[in-house]
This record gives sequence, C-alpha cells and structure tokens, in this order.
Amino acid sequence: MTCDVWRVVGVAAAACCVAACDARKPAEPEAKTGSVIFYHVDGTGIAHWQMARFLLAGPDRDINWDRLPQVAVYRGHAEDVLTPSSNAGATMHAYGVKAPHAAYGTDAQGQPPLAPSGQRRGIMQEAKARGLATGLVNSGNAAEPGTAVHVTSVADRDAGEEIAAQLLASGTDVLFSGGEKWFLPQDMDGRHGRGERKDGRNLIEEAGAAGYRVVYTREEMLALPDDAGKVLGLFARGDTFNAEPEEMLAEQDLPPYDPAAPTLAEMTATALRLLGGKQFLLVVEEEGTDNFGNCNNATGTLEALRRADEGLGVALDYVAKHPHTLLLTCADSEAGGPDVVGLRGAKYEKTLLETGRDYNGAPVDGAERTESGGVAKPFVSAPDRAGRTHEFVVVWGTKMDASGGIVARAAGLNADKVRGSFDNTAVYPLFYETLFGQKP
Repeated sequence: MTCDVWRVVGVAAAACCVAACDARKPAEPEAKTGSVIFYHVDGTGIAHWQMARFLLAGPDRDINWDRLPQVAVYRGHAEDVLTPSSNAGATMHAYGVKAPHAAYGTDAQGQPPLAPSGQRRGIMQEAKARGLATGLVNSGNAAEPGTAVHVTSVADRDAGEEIAAQLLASGTDVLFSGGEKWFLPQDMDGRHGRGERKDGRNLIEEAGAAGYRVVYTREEMLALPDDAGKVLGLFARGDTFNAEPEEMLAEQDLPPYDPAAPTLAEMTATALRLLGGKQFLLVVEEEGTDNFGNCNNATGTLEALRRADEGLGVALDYVAKHPHTLLLTCADSEAGGPDVVGLRGAKYEKTLLETGRDYNGAPVDGAERTESGGVAKPFVSAPDRAGRTHEFVVVWGTKMDASGGIVARAAGLNADKVRGSFDNTAVYPLFYETLFGQKP
C-alpha cells in the first residue's frame, strides 16, 4: 500500500499509512551540543605567530597554535570601516551582525544589536538566559572590549565605571582580569592601588553581597575550591602588563608583565576547573599581544605571544579530555603590522642593524637596542631540525591596528565548520549551534 491511499480509503487509514512511511525514513541524528571556549588573542596575524614559532619552538616544530587542525582565512571588516576597533570586533563576534567602528555592544542607533536569533542580546547573554555557565578571562583590565562586550553595552568604550557595573550585574560566573580601579571609589585604596569611580560605589562590596568570592592574587586564585561558585578575580589596578616601548620599560625598570599576577594559562585553567562539569561558554583574551604590538615593542609582543600560546595549550588539553567542546581562536585585527626578516649576514643587513631602520624607513626591532637606536642583538630562533639556530628581526609597519593576515583556527566539536573564508559574523552562529544544537 502506498500513501496514495489518502484519496481512497479515508483519513484514518491514510494517517496510519503516513505513520508507516515515516517509520521507514532514517532517523534524524540527534543534534550534538557542548561547551565553547573562545580564545581571542588580540591583535595577532600570521606574522605574529611566525615570530612566536621561531622563538619558542624553531622553524620546524609546532607551537600550540599549530595544533588546532581547522584553519580559515578571517574576514574582519566592520559596518563602516575595513579595519575595525577592538570594541566593534567584539560586538560582531558577540552578536553575529556587522557593527560600526564606535560600537561597544551597540548598533548604529546605540542599542544592543538584533542578533540572528531575533533577540537583542549577545551569545553569552543568550547562554546565561538558558542556564549555561559563563566566564570571562582577560590579561588586560576588566573593561577591555574583547571580553566585556559579551555582557555589556555602553555608548563610549572609555566608560570604565559603567562597564564594570554592568559586568557585575551580568551575573557572569567567573570574571578574571585586571582593572580593580573600576570597582572602587576614587578616594579608596584597594589591594593594587587607588580606585577611580566617581559615583562612590564600591563594586567589590556589592560583588560580595551578590554571592561572589573575590580574589586578588595568583595564590588566592589557585586555592579556590572546585565548588567556589561565582568568583571575581582582580589581579591588577589596570592591566596585568606594562605596555610601553622597550626604552620606557628599561628607564622605569619595569618588566613586560607583572610577575605577581597569574598568567593567562593559570587563569584559563582555573576558569575551566570552576566551570567544568557544566555546559559553559568561556571567552578568554590575551590583550598584551595587541597593546605591545601597538607600541612596537617586539620583546613584549613575543612574551605576550608565549603566554597566549601557553594558554592555548591548556584549552587544547581540555578539549582532548572533553571532546564535546569547541575551541575557536582568532583576532579581530593585526596590531602594529609586523613582519619577520631572517638575517643572512649580508652587507645591507649590517646597515639595517646599525640604523635600526629598514630601507623604506620602517623601524627594526631586536632583542636589544643600541643607544643610538640600532639593533644590538637580533632575536635568535630555537633550533631547527638540524640543530641550527637563526637570527631574525621584527620590522614594524604601523602603530595602529591593521587588517593584516588573520586566520581563525578551531578544534573539537563543530570545528570542521571553520574553513575557507570565515567572517567575523560567523562566530555567533557557530557558537549558537554548538551550545544549543540548532542554527539561530
């Protein structure tokens, strides 16, 4: 009997026939859902990762970034400009629609954008509304847009007071960053320095009243029990790094990173430990790669890249143990427009080192500078497969963000969808499908 009996034997018989036909159809596979780790290494393009590989592993070996199997060319333009701001880039990642350069979780009308789900809320806000655990981790201060935009919307990216207040109000389960100054009144000293809030609010007290544990140091963070609940970690007054040119850091006897603050890898590992056992969305940002690049500090940039790659190793190990997890990493722009030049000892390279300038006038950076601004010592790679090391320098193209050569890489659940060209607006639907098992 075929389903044409609908026209012959009546509705009841036809209904039975339809059921029989449906039974013969192959069952639809259940949609797989899982957790998401978004690892935003700000300001990094292919040249950044080349210099990191040379220094950390050598030209023939892999760093953790190389271990992510899926690769796509990242397309990062904004609604009104080809090279986006960090806040516009984060808005496009969080909401899945193009945003203007000035956006900070907002559209051109100043309200939260309308996401592909039909809701005016970003992917983390959507996850929170559905009962998922959430976390934001940043090596910069709490108001950095790469993380904060996922749960805040303001008219001005410099509105640190309002951003911090919205961060706390969001109820995000894990908040790790610097930026204690935005949580305390301007006449109050905190663990890392004086506050800057002009409204008199003490957000740290408010955090305690809202059920947050507050930690300030690496030791306090590492001592948290797995069932700590909601945690606010504030590990510096501002950033956990000192993003200034090499010469200024030398004059002030400052290291690139505060040695007392936890590293990005330590913050990532702790956040995953606290969120583990639940389905979650975790957004992690290494901000130093962007800030050091924008002040053309190659030594600081390489240290930031080392820390970012160490953190990626933590995330990759988590995915290996929890395969129903998506790990995506990318940047929204390329800071400083660097490139890497390997040295061969030729005459023109001797001039390049002595002057500290390329032949087009671009600044040349090495491991140490001379007093006159030349390169006293180039960087030296880790050994290649033959055991040889190689000297190289970094040539800077700008002190701004550039569109650059940026790629997205992914591992784990749904990573196969990261291929070909990957627009910044593709982040939201990929996360939505992974978290909720359907397309928005």
